[in-house]
Amino acid sequence: MATDGSHDHFLVLLSVVIAAAASYTALDLASRVRAATGWVRHAWLGTAAVAMGGGIWSMHFVAMLAFSMPGMEVSYDPTLTVLSLLLAVGVTGAAFAVVSRSDASTIMLGWSGLFMGLGIAGMHYVGMAAMRMRADLRYESIWVAVAILIAIGASTTALWLAFRYARAGSRIVAALVMGVAVAGMHYAAMQGSAFHAHAGMAEAQTDANLDQIKLALAVATTTFVILFLASVAAMFDRRFAVLAEREAEALRQSEERYRTLYSRTPLPLHSLDSDGQIEQVSEAWLDLLGYTRKEVIGRPLINFMTEASARQRMQEDWPRLIREGTLKQAEYRFVTKAGEILEVVVSGRAEYDHDGAFTGALGGVVDVTARKRAEEALRQAQKMEAVGQLTGGVAHDFNNLLAVVIGNLDLLRKRVPDDPRLRRLLDNAAQGAQRGAALTQRMLAFARRQDLKPEAVDIASLVQGMADLLQRAAGPAVHIEEQFPSKLRAVQVDANQLELALINLAVNARDAMPNGGTITLAAREEHADPETMDALRPGDYVCLSVSDTGEGMDTATLARAREPFFTTKGVGKGTGLGLSMVHGLAEQSGGRLVLSSEKGKGTTAEIWLPLAEEGASTARPADATESEATASAYKSLRVLVVDDDALVLANTAEMLEDLGHTVVQAASGREALNALRHRRDVDLIITDHAMPEMTGVQLAAAIRADRPDLPIILASGYTDLPEGTGSGLPRLNKPFSQTALKRAVGEQAQAIEEQSQVIPFPARQG
Repeated sequence: MATDGSHDHFLVLLSVVIAAAASYTALDLASRVRAATGWVRHAWLGTAAVAMGGGIWSMHFVAMLAFSMPGMEVSYDPTLTVLSLLLAVGVTGAAFAVVSRSDASTIMLGWSGLFMGLGIAGMHYVGMAAMRMRADLRYESIWVAVAILIAIGASTTALWLAFRYARAGSRIVAALVMGVAVAGMHYAAMQGSAFHAHAGMAEAQTDANLDQIKLALAVATTTFVILFLASVAAMFDRRFAVLAEREAEALRQSEERYRTLYSRTPLPLHSLDSDGQIEQVSEAWLDLLGYTRKEVIGRPLINFMTEASARQRMQEDWPRLIREGTLKQAEYRFVTKAGEILEVVVSGRAEYDHDGAFTGALGGVVDVTARKRAEEALRQAQKMEAVGQLTGGVAHDFNNLLAVVIGNLDLLRKRVPDDPRLRRLLDNAAQGAQRGAALTQRMLAFARRQDLKPEAVDIASLVQGMADLLQRAAGPAVHIEEQFPSKLRAVQVDANQLELALINLAVNARDAMPNGGTITLAAREEHADPETMDALRPGDYVCLSVSDTGEGMDTATLARAREPFFTTKGVGKGTGLGLSMVHGLAEQSGGRLVLSSEKGKGTTAEIWLPLAEEGASTARPADATESEATASAYKSLRVLVVDDDALVLANTAEMLEDLGHTVVQAASGREALNALRHRRDVDLIITDHAMPEMTGVQLAAAIRADRPDLPIILASGYTDLPEGTGSGLPRLNKPFSQTALKRAVGEQAQAIEEQSQVIPFPARQG
C-alpha cells in the first residue's frame, strides 16, 4: 500500500536557508581561490568544496528529516550517510579544481557542471538509500530526470558564478538563486519518490517528531557554524589581502619613485649585476654616451670602454671592488656611440646579500674630458713657456755673436783689396750671418721677446701691397684668393712682422700642396668673450685667416704644430720656426693663433689681432736712403758704449770709430755712470739692455736723473721691459750692421743739433 508523507514547513525553510548560505559561502571562498597562489590556493579550494558540497549535503539531510510518514519510524545507515557526504564534497572539489584553472574553457565548464550535477544527484539517492524504514521505496523516472537536470543546471551555474562574481551584492543574489535551485533539485527528487508501507502499519502522526527536529537543528547549527567560520576566515584573508595589496602598491610606488629618481637624476649613474652587466642606468648616463636604454641594458660595462680601460677594469679594479667593497676615482676612457673618446672617473660601491655574497654594484661616472684637456693645455703652455725662455736666452746670446760677425764683416769689407773673389767670400759670409739673424728673430718671436713696433694697420691694404711677394713665395702652381670685406677696421700690430708671418704661412701652405692648389686669405671682425675664446681678453678683434687645400694634418701633428723646431718637411727644408714665429707675434700683439686642420681637407691658420684705437693713423716707415743721407750730414760725436759682452763692445766701438766718432767703452752700468761723472763731454750713449746688476733701462733712468737731455739708444735683440718703462728710448735691434748703427746715431745727432739751435728766452725781471 502506497503511503503519503508530509514535510515540516520549518525544516523545509531551514533547508533552503542552508543551501543559500552554503552557496554564498562557497562563492565567497572561491574569490579567495582566485586571489591566492601555491598551497594557499589549494587550501581555499578545499575549503570552498567543503562549504559547497557539505552545505548541499546538510540541506539534503535536513530536508530528509523534514519528511515524515504516518506511523513509520525512519533511521539512517551511518556508512551510506557518510558516503553521501564524501560524494558531495568530492565531486564539488573536483569540479572547482577544474574550473579554477587559468586555462579553463567553456567546454571544461560544461563537463565540470555535468560531473558535479551527477555527483550531487548521486549524493541525493545514496542518502535516500541510507534510510531504514518499514516500507519499500520506488522512483518515478520522469521526476528522477527532472531532479538530475536541475542538479546539473544548478552545478553549472554555481561553477560559472563562483569564479566570475566578486562583489557582495552579486554573491547574495547568486546564493539565493543557487539555494532555491539546489533545494528544488531535492524536492523534485522527493516528488518522484513513492513509499509502500509493509502490511500491519498503522497510521500515526503526520508531522516530524521532536527527535527529527532536534537532529535537523543540530545538523543545521553545525553547518552554519562551519560556514560562519569559513566566511570569517575569508573575511580576515580578504582584509589581510587588502593590507598586503596596499603595502605592495606602496612598495611599487616607492620603487617607481626610486626608479624615476634614479633614471632622471642629473648624475650619470649605473647599477651592475654580479657579472658586471648593466641592470639600470640614469638618463644622464645615456645622454653622456649617446645610447638608448635598450642598447645598454644587459651589456657589460666594459663594452663601452677602450681596450686598455676594459683590461684595467677586469684585471685590477673589478676584483678590488668585490674584495674591498668600494672603488674610488678610477680613471677610464669611455667610447660614445658616435665614436668620441671621453675621459671619465668612475666610483662604485659593492652590494652584498644577507649571507655576504656579492650581488652587484652601484656606480657613478664623472666626465673629466674638459678638465683633462685643460690640464693638458696647461702642461703644454708651461712647456712652451719653458722652451720659449730657453729659446729667448739662446737667441739673445746668438744675437750678440752675430752682431760681432756682421759688424766685423762690414769693417772688413772696407779694408780688403778690390778683389772679386774676396768680395764674393765676404758677401757669402754676410748672407749667412743675415740668415742667422733672421733665425734668431723667429726664435725671439716664438719666445715673444722680439722688439715690436705696433701701429694701426689696414690688413686689406697690407695684403694687397704684398700680393706679388706672396705669389712669388707660393709659386706658379698655387692660386691665391683674397676675400676681405669692404669695411674692415684697422688692427694694432707690427706691419713688418705681420708681413713676415703671412709669408711664412703662405710658404707652409705651398709645401702642403705639392701638386698645386688654392690659398685663401680672408678677414672678418669678431667679438671675443670668456665663454667662446677663453685665451683672449674680451673685446673686438680682426680674424685674419690663411687657408689651403693641401694635405692637412692629423690630430697628433696638429697638437705639435706650434712647437719650435717641429717640422714635417724633409731634412734641410725647414727650420720648424715658421708657425712658432706667427704664434709668438699673435700672442705678443695681444691676440692668438688658432689652427684647424683635418687630414686630406687642408689647413686653416687664423691670426686674431686686436683692433687699433679709433682715429689711429697708419705710420709709414722712413725711407732708408733719406735716413742714411741724414745720418752722414752731421758732425762726429763722443759716444759712450755700454755692453757686458766684450766682443760686442769692441765691435760696436770699432764701427763707431770707423764712422768718425769718438768712443768711450764701459762694460757695465756702474762703470758707465762712473765714466759720466768724470766726463761731461759725452754726446750720446748706446747701451745694451740685458746686463747683470743694472739693465739698460735702469742705467737710462739713473743717467736722466742727472742729465735728462743726454740722448740714449737702447741696443737689444729683445726687451723684457716692465710695462710703462723705457718706452721713450730709441731702439737699435741686434744684430745690427754698420749701416743701421750709422742711421740710429745720425738720427740722434740731428736731434742734438736741432736742440742746440733753440735760443732760450731770458727770464723776465720782476
